[in-house]
Amino acid sequence: MNTSKVVLVQPPIEDFYLTKKRTIPYGLASIAAGLLKTGFDVEIIDALSTNKSKKLNYPEEFSFLLPFYGTKDISLFSLFHDYKHFGYSYEYIGTKIREKEPFIVGISSLFTAYYNEAIKTAQTIKKFYPHCKIVLGGHHPTVFPEKALANNAIDFVLRGEGENSMVLLCQALKNDSDLKQVPGIAFKKNDDIFVSDPSWIDDFSALPTPAVHLINHTFYQRRNKQSIVIVSSRGCPMQCSYCSVSASSSYAPFRQRKTEHVIQELEGQLKNHDIGFIDFEDENLCLNKQWFLKLFSKIKQLIAKKTIELRAMNGLYPLAMDEQIVSLMKNCGFKTLNLSLGSTSKEQLYKFKRADVRGSFETALELAQKYQLDCVSYIIAAAPGQTAQSSLEDLLYLAQKRTLIGLSVYYPAPGSLDYHFCKTHKILPKTFSLMRSSTLPLEDTTSRIEAITLLRLSRILNFMKHLIDTMGTLPDPELFSNHKIDPSSDRQTVSIQLLQSFLYDGKIRGIQPSGEVYSHITDPVLTQNFIKKIQTIPIIGIK
Repeated sequence: MNTSKVVLVQPPIEDFYLTKKRTIPYGLASIAAGLLKTGFDVEIIDALSTNKSKKLNYPEEFSFLLPFYGTKDISLFSLFHDYKHFGYSYEYIGTKIREKEPFIVGISSLFTAYYNEAIKTAQTIKKFYPHCKIVLGGHHPTVFPEKALANNAIDFVLRGEGENSMVLLCQALKNDSDLKQVPGIAFKKNDDIFVSDPSWIDDFSALPTPAVHLINHTFYQRRNKQSIVIVSSRGCPMQCSYCSVSASSSYAPFRQRKTEHVIQELEGQLKNHDIGFIDFEDENLCLNKQWFLKLFSKIKQLIAKKTIELRAMNGLYPLAMDEQIVSLMKNCGFKTLNLSLGSTSKEQLYKFKRADVRGSFETALELAQKYQLDCVSYIIAAAPGQTAQSSLEDLLYLAQKRTLIGLSVYYPAPGSLDYHFCKTHKILPKTFSLMRSSTLPLEDTTSRIEAITLLRLSRILNFMKHLIDTMGTLPDPELFSNHKIDPSSDRQTVSIQLLQSFLYDGKIRGIQPSGEVYSHITDPVLTQNFIKKIQTIPIIGIK
């Protein structure tokens, strides 16, 4: 065993889909930088940096989803079907750890829905190489340290941000010093569990630049150029009830990095990589206008002679946006604005503890059109107390706006105010793995059938917007009487026929790979209300 060797692991995930450009292990690279600076030998095993995937049977707790997703649909407005293991196998990770012989392994466990995968990774590593210590970090063990330590494969939990605490833990283990002095630590000792408060970093300028050279950049590419992530601030000062990173949670305070340090990091990335895409993963990128203008004016100069697309995929807060900001974003290389709307209902926004942003949202859409930027607008459906009719009105509102629709089915995020509400009212999902949008986790005031219908309607609306942009008009309602089509038929032509049939009788149909046409399970009241309403409103494309 090498007492200077540390391996950091991003586990595989198991789900219906994977958004590749959102899985760059930036956080592990940030932790690795501090370890390298203090003399440790560090590697990152990123189990997601591969196109390998394996189809799995639905987990037992997911069996209720089979009627919704169980039949494959190859239409252009289909949802999910196959449940898969994305990434390298657990055995591959265990073998790699045994080869590298680290004295400690750090495993990232960011999202509660994927906690099982983090634990399976830890258990497999212990099986293949029982001599090493394993530390679990990330949002999930920060909120549930005792639950994480209840598993024998986990030796330590680091709560909060791990850049400093991981270094201090490694040094304490190497020097056999007092572990209780490590900030944010939780560990077992005999029959007791010691848990300290989460550790947050006050001064980002004291941190070394993330060790992004340890990331497999050849995998994270977009149009043959490399994609990178930048985080220029952490936390969020807003109070949104559904968010585990907001000021209403106990997670992290809002802090912004010094602009010169963000530029320094970006300069290093540009020097070493042929970059085509930069995603700013801040929770609230443009909230501080003067800071934003200062940072992105420098970024504009830095990438002036390069063709790089910028994006803020975590979402932009409409109230914080004005023409000066949108104009600068356009000049820096933004092509799309991801706008966080939440809801159009005053009542629902009040429940979300979120300001009414409808006016500023419409202004942002107008500015996006002026500067020729596309938009994706995000709403939440099926939250506690939220009705399906309210969500349908959100969809119909966005149908009339120059934007794609991103409908997220609500899930309770541990640490958020809503999570505590769901726990108090005993409506939490039974397992951690169900706390994700794709499992339609709650049946409070919106049923699962209503939730899946809303999700399908959002996809149909986006398809309709596409047709308006490409064809200039929508097809007339017409019953599609075929029960089977030629599987080699043009997908758009057949999807248009399915749309016509839906507009005729309100049934959302799909196409199996064999060509069999079938009807999805949907709520007929919602679909009929949708069809009735869209006959009275103008549907607007995104271009």
